[in-house]
Amino acid sequence: MATDLTAPPQARLDVAPIQRRTLRLLFLTQIIGGIGVTIGISVGALLAARVAGTALAGLAQSAGVVGAALLAIPVTRIMAARGRRPGLVTAYLTGAVGGVLVVIATAAHLVPLLFLGMLLFGGGTAANLQARYTAVDLAEPARRGRQLSLIVWATTIGSVAAPNFATLADATAGGWGLPPLAGPFAFSAAAFTLAAVVLLLLLRPDPLLTARRLAAADPPAADGTRSRRAAGMASAWRTVRERPAARLGIAAVAMGHLVMVAVMSMTPVRLGESHADSDVLRVVGIVLSLHIAGMYALSPVVGWLTDRLGRRPVILGGVALLLAACAVAGTAGHDTPLLSVGLILLGLGWSGTMVAGSTLLSESVPTATRPAVQGFSDLIMGLAGAGAAAASGFVMRAVGYPTLTLLAAIAVVPLVALALRPVPAGAPDEEG
Repeated sequence: MATDLTAPPQARLDVAPIQRRTLRLLFLTQIIGGIGVTIGISVGALLAARVAGTALAGLAQSAGVVGAALLAIPVTRIMAARGRRPGLVTAYLTGAVGGVLVVIATAAHLVPLLFLGMLLFGGGTAANLQARYTAVDLAEPARRGRQLSLIVWATTIGSVAAPNFATLADATAGGWGLPPLAGPFAFSAAAFTLAAVVLLLLLRPDPLLTARRLAAADPPAADGTRSRRAAGMASAWRTVRERPAARLGIAAVAMGHLVMVAVMSMTPVRLGESHADSDVLRVVGIVLSLHIAGMYALSPVVGWLTDRLGRRPVILGGVALLLAACAVAGTAGHDTPLLSVGLILLGLGWSGTMVAGSTLLSESVPTATRPAVQGFSDLIMGLAGAGAAAASGFVMRAVGYPTLTLLAAIAVVPLVALALRPVPAGAPDEEG
């Protein structure tokens, strides 16, 4: 029997089956997409260093981050107009095109094409990030943190193993005549294409369109926001400016990502200083696998804590872990095990700020403007990470890795003050 989503609330059928189907599908595609994103990222800095030089390695990595940020604008516009499914499919296919261009650029040693490919490669990241918001379109308020974190956690299965597949992918693609380090990006393009096809065929009914139909059956909000479905960044900014909780959510996501990208993107280069070329891919694979495990493996616990303790305490806990990570990694020297501990803490801190911040943001804005605000958040997050990645190569070359971690730690301190600010009376927050 079809559900009449425009009927009065008491006449509607339960949307729980739709939500369960959506979560299962997102879980699957996050695994596939996680493989695609991570297998490329794991060798991205090394490939860029060989094609464009060490100083530009950070810029190449930042191109992927900038791509994910900029693509959030058209992707969320598509979602606002047509739903989550076409937006996610567009993002994944764009990432696949980027992976193919990186392979071509590496073979032809074309630096501008490499940067363009990395820019478009960010489409895979954009899709993975937007999937977490898709998970809460129909979620019950008391389970938003857990269901969002479940989709974040799904990335673990593919992402933790993916860096260790880099050597296999490189060897396989080498047999096809591709140059060293290009193979992982060919495999990334294939993974993104598969994820796009699965979503195109199976993500029905669309969760965002379903949530809007449900909202249309409810009484309009007191401020009339139900009738405004603007998709632009200006509308998103107005919505965020009116809501302190939304501002904190965006700041938590952006600053956590900035610190993580700044430290993580130069860690492979740091490892390359003390390991031979024949061994560096294996070591980088192990260290990044541990880091990614920190990012994703415990995210269901982070989501449970977010629902149980509240959004702000988990954000503050994430900040504390980020500061500890910078301290450990910055003082590790060339001690690979200690550096690995720092990267694990870095991942855990990112998980806290990402899960709690994203949950707080999603529940703090009306359904009508939610895609635009979420796209705005991913834009800010991406630009923050891109700036950190771009600067990290120059900082690494000028003053070294320890100073890089110190600057990253300083950057996150203002978030503590924002999270500890009293909430104005009557302002929407995580408790409301």
